[in-house]
Amino acid sequence: MTQLPDCPKCGSKYTYSDETNYICPECAHEWPQAAQIQGDDDVRSIKDSNGNLLQDGDTVTVIKDLKVKGSSLVVKVGTRVKNIRLVDGDHDIDCKIDGIGAMKLKSEFVKKA
Repeated sequence: MTQLPDCPKCGSKYTYSDETNYICPECAHEWPQAAQIQGDDDVRSIKDSNGNLLQDGDTVTVIKDLKVKGSSLVVKVGTRVKNIRLVDGDHDIDCKIDGIGAMKLKSEFVKKA
């Protein structure tokens, strides 16, 4: 049997696995099983507004009206953005939005669809 990690929030040793997440029954903290790989320097962990791990090619939904700098256009709440690409920097999502074009978004303003 494999050794499950202790809870990173409360340190409990009674964690259990549920599909792709680890769950702590004492403090109800959940974290992705992929989080164990984060020890590598090459691995980026970019999360959406709900804490879900994002990957290249995911589809996300905008959770807040976003003004497009240098334009009168606005990306409305609920806009679905398909096939995102994760990049380094302050704006960590590179994408194309229908009707607007190529943009960079911050992961804190999107949720995984």
